[in-house]
Amino acid sequence: MQITDYSLSPCYPWSLKSLSSGKPSVGWVMDLCDQNYRYLMRLSPDMRKLKGTYLSTLDGSMDLYLEILEQTPYTTLLHLTYYFDHESGQLPDPDATIRIYHDSRQAEVLNLKQSSLPLNRGFVRPTLEQKWKVGLFLSKWLSYCVQQGHCFRSGQATITSSEEPLAPA
Repeated sequence: MQITDYSLSPCYPWSLKSLSSGKPSVGWVMDLCDQNYRYLMRLSPDMRKLKGTYLSTLDGSMDLYLEILEQTPYTTLLHLTYYFDHESGQLPDPDATIRIYHDSRQAEVLNLKQSSLPLNRGFVRPTLEQKWKVGLFLSKWLSYCVQQGHCFRSGQATITSSEEPLAPA
C-alpha cells in the first residue's frame, strides 16, 4: 500500500542568500519540480481524474482557472491562470502551462507568461537558471493559491467555452 503525503514543509531546502547570489543546480531545479507537484496535488487532489476546465472561486480573491489539456496514464498537461478584465478583453496573468509527471512526482513549467517579473526572456530553449526562475515563480504562486484555499475536485462542475475564456486570444 502506497501512502501519499502531500504535506508541504514550511521552508525550502535552500537559503535566501543562495537564491539571490548562487547559481542553481540541477538538484535545486528537481527540488522545485517536486515542490510544485506537491502544491498542485494540494490544489487538486483528484488531478488524474479531471477533464475539462474548472473554476475555483473564493470570496475576496481572484478566480483561479484550471484547464486540463491532456491526461495520459503517467502525465497531465494543464493550463493554470487568473483572468483580469482589460480594455481589450480578458487578460490571463500569470498564465502557465505545466506538465505533471505522476510517476516521478514532478511538475515542469513548459510555458509561463506573466507581467510582474522579467523571468522568461527567451524560454524557447531555457537555461538551467531560467528553469529555476520560472519554477520558483510557480512555486510562490501555487503556495499563495493553496494558502488562500483554492481547490479543484473531480465532482466540481466544469466550465463550458461560452461561459469564460479558457485560453489567451
